[in-house]
Amino acid sequence: MMRSPGLSLIFALVLLLGSAVAQAAIPVYGYKIVHTYPHDTGAYTEGLFYKNGYLYESTGQAGTSTVRKVELSSGETVQRYKLPSQYFGEGIVDWKDRLVQLTWQTQTGFVYDLASFKLRHTFTYAGEGWALTRDGHHLYMSDGTPVLRVLDPETLATTRRIKVTADGAPVTNLNELEWIKGELYANVWLTNRIARIDPANGHVVGWIDLDGLFDISQLPDPGNDVLNGIAYDAAHDRLFVTGKCWPKLFEIKLVKRPAP
Repeated sequence: MMRSPGLSLIFALVLLLGSAVAQAAIPVYGYKIVHTYPHDTGAYTEGLFYKNGYLYESTGQAGTSTVRKVELSSGETVQRYKLPSQYFGEGIVDWKDRLVQLTWQTQTGFVYDLASFKLRHTFTYAGEGWALTRDGHHLYMSDGTPVLRVLDPETLATTRRIKVTADGAPVTNLNELEWIKGELYANVWLTNRIARIDPANGHVVGWIDLDGLFDISQLPDPGNDVLNGIAYDAAHDRLFVTGKCWPKLFEIKLVKRPAP
């Protein structure tokens, strides 16, 4: 039986498409530890960023939630604000001379003076608050769903939404966020993975696998004291990661793994 030219063309296109899909597999990155720093085991890390030599950290748990300014080298807290007991602190980000913080289920956010931690005002939002980061123009907010919100940094109103997908499937439990070289890095809660997200379309363009970085089984509550916390020093290209109540904060370099 003779094969028609049309069928041959379709067969060739299918082969090309299959090859393109194989080549488009999401790359996976491992890590190399560059340095370790002390981290307060009482800090249930929910938000983290680096600024001018210090880490700024938001810790969770109702009744013990705080905002902190932490010396990187020693892990010592040099400035602290304790939230009212009804609030469970979540993500934080700086914007100009302000610090913006979310809370988990109370639909209330706080805006502080960055220098003094004095409360300026509150704001509200629908749903849960998980994490915040920013580029030079917008804030980005996670709420545990596959959809990130883009906020106007002045009004804190949602201006658009980004649905995050990997190989076409939605990625849930997006938690702590960091803006790094034009990408959004997001801890995936209850895993040892960080998603690298293209903010233009929400596609995951890389996975960072941090298996083996720290053995959480030695912690008092390994079910909850999981990886969470990403900070980036843009001036010196330093990437920091930690977890809830971990005794260490790690500076790491990413190592791309060979394609399978």
